[in-house]
Parts: sequence; C-alpha cells; structure tokens
Amino acid sequence: MRRVSVAFFAVAAAALLGPGLASAGGNQLRQARDEVQQARVLVDRALDQARAGNRTQAYRTARAAYLDHFERAEIPLRLRTPNVVLDLEFEFAALRDGIREGKSLGSLEGTAAGIRRDLRSVDLTLSKPGFAAPLIAFLFSFSILFREGLEAVLLIAILLGSLEAGRASGYRRPLALGVVGALAATVLTWLAATLLIDVAPVQRELLEAGTALVAVAVLFVVTFWLVSQLEQRRRLEFMRARIAGAIAAGSAAAFAGLGFTAVYREGFETALFYQALALFAQGLVVWVVLGAAAAAVSLVGVGYAVLRLGKRLPIKPLLMTGASILLLLSVTFAGNAVRSLQEADVLRVTPIDSSWARPPAFVAELTGIHPTRQGVGIQLAMLALYVAGAIYMFAWRPLRRRAARVVQA
Repeated sequence: MRRVSVAFFAVAAAALLGPGLASAGGNQLRQARDEVQQARVLVDRALDQARAGNRTQAYRTARAAYLDHFERAEIPLRLRTPNVVLDLEFEFAALRDGIREGKSLGSLEGTAAGIRRDLRSVDLTLSKPGFAAPLIAFLFSFSILFREGLEAVLLIAILLGSLEAGRASGYRRPLALGVVGALAATVLTWLAATLLIDVAPVQRELLEAGTALVAVAVLFVVTFWLVSQLEQRRRLEFMRARIAGAIAAGSAAAFAGLGFTAVYREGFETALFYQALALFAQGLVVWVVLGAAAAAVSLVGVGYAVLRLGKRLPIKPLLMTGASILLLLSVTFAGNAVRSLQEADVLRVTPIDSSWARPPAFVAELTGIHPTRQGVGIQLAMLALYVAGAIYMFAWRPLRRRAARVVQA
C-alpha cells in the first residue's frame, strides 16, 4: 500500500510540476539562443573594430562576446554538445589573443569564421525542428527526385517508342544497360561529391556557397529549358532524331550511350541538388530520406503505368508543379549561399532587425531567410524574376500566339 501511495504522489507531482518545468526549460533554451545570437553580433563588431585599427576596443568587444553572452549559454549547451562548446571556448580565446597580440586581419577573419560556423551549429542544437521545417525538408526532397525521375521515365518511354516505330526492338537490351550504367554513375557521383566536400582544402563556408550557387544556376537553366520543352511534339522530334542517328550507326554501343546520356543528366542534377540540400538540412536528414523514399515509390508506380501499361498521365501539370517547387528551392539555396559568403567575410552584412526576417533556426536553414538585407534582397529579386518569367511564358506569349492566329485568319 505504501508503494502505491508513493507512486500516486510521484505521478501527481509530475503532473503538477511537469508543465512548469517544461516551460522553464523552454525559456532557458530561448534565452540561450538569444545569448548565442548576441555573441555572434559582437564577434562581427569586434572584427570591424580591428579592421578600423581600434584593437583595444575590439579586444573588449570580443571579450564581452564570450563572458557576457556565450558563457551564459554554456549550461544547456554542455549537456548537448560539450565538444563544440570546448571548441568555441578555444576559438574565442584565440580571437581575443589574436587581437591583443596584433595578428593579421586574415588570421582574425579565419578565427571569426570558425566561431560563426560553430555558433550556427549550437543555434540548431538549441532549437526544435517543429512542424514546418520537417515538412519543408520532405517536400523539397520529394520534389527533387520525383521531378528528375519523372523526366527520366518520360525520356525512356520516348526512346522505347521510337525503337518500336523504327523496328529496332533488338536494341532494347543495350539501351537498358545504358540506363543501368547511368543509375550507377549517379550513385558514384553522389559519393564522389560527398568525399570532395569532406576533404576539399577550401573554407567550409566557401564550399557551401559554391555548391549552392552551382545548384541555383543549374535549377534556373534546367527549369526554364523544361518549360520551353513542355510541348510533347518538340520532345518527340528531338529524341526521334537521336534514335535515328543511333540506328544509322547500327551499333549496340550507340544505343547504350543514348540510354546513358538520357538518364545521367537527370542523375547528375539529382546528386547536385541533394548535396546542396544536405548542407542546409542538418538535423533533418531523416525527413530528407523519407522524402526521397516516397518519391522513389511514386516513380515506380509512374514507371509501371507509363512503360508497362502504356497509360497517359497528366505529365505537364506534374512537371510544372515539380519545377515550381524546385524554383523555390533555388531561392532557398541563394539565401543560404549569401549567408555562407557573409560568414566567410566575402560579402558585407547589413542586419535586419524585424522579427519577420528571423524565422526559427531550422526553418531559416530550409528557406534561406536570414536577417540581412543582402540575403533577403537577392531572394526577393529572384522571386520577382520568376514571377515575371511565369507571366511571360503562360500569359503574354500565349496571348501573342492567339493574336497572330487571328491576324492570319
């Protein structure tokens, strides 16, 4: 009976005190995040003061960044990432000593870049993913693989149809081998890119920015090329011409090469986009994997319907939806690229104090929205460009075509 009474009072105490303790814990984490953000601001200020030649004030500012702010966040951080906290203690000390000992600005900038990188890591550690960030990660991941995979399925369907029309069904096997080779090459590309990012002798922030900018450029070009090729007739004419060339060559290698090139372009883009997404989806890898898995299952269904059953699917809406989401992904990559360049001291930082530019940490990573005018400005410019392009492609150009047909009639 005594044990039952003890258990009852323990449960009752937990029910009464639990919400208060959870609230207190949440407040402690929010305060720690605020201290981390303020420490980062002071690190940037100390660097600016050192550039201006005011080393005495720079030393005081760097000292305040650690003692007055980061040190107050150490208690919750030591329970989560003790090694990163230790690294930051050494880095803050190196920054203070470097300023006091008159080390070069290049050396101070390198130390400050390491502090910013680790402060970003602890900011994510102190944050909770919530609902929006996992959903965004899942949606972006699903869209990358599904959009690229759908285009590959369509290309394969066109190639097989052209083989049937050209009475060259005997070349289906080398074509299939080319497709399998492209899938293997895609996996190797992913592994090679992962290794390169890990071992490249380049500052981490510059590597992140470079990867994101390449992904933005490819997304921009590929998406607008896709829009211009949405007419099925154009796509058929292009692929039939390639099939005719392979038939004229009359070799299995030509068809294997055709299958390889048709699929590997999509595979290369997929590997690039996932690498860029992985850089900014720390702590949400599970949701990225789930999005890719869901896309793979969906592609199996689409491939079976198109290649095996000969079904006609609403391809144009599917491709356009995927392309639209990937354009939003390019806006995310651009914002994160700007932030990485700012952390590497390549671009200036002009802060935005408004709360709308300061979403939760995980959401900020997956939307690229960071509180600087440079980052938000480039994202708004890209959105305006995409809206203008959509108006031209889907409103202005069709209107001109209709007007031209009326004149001809």
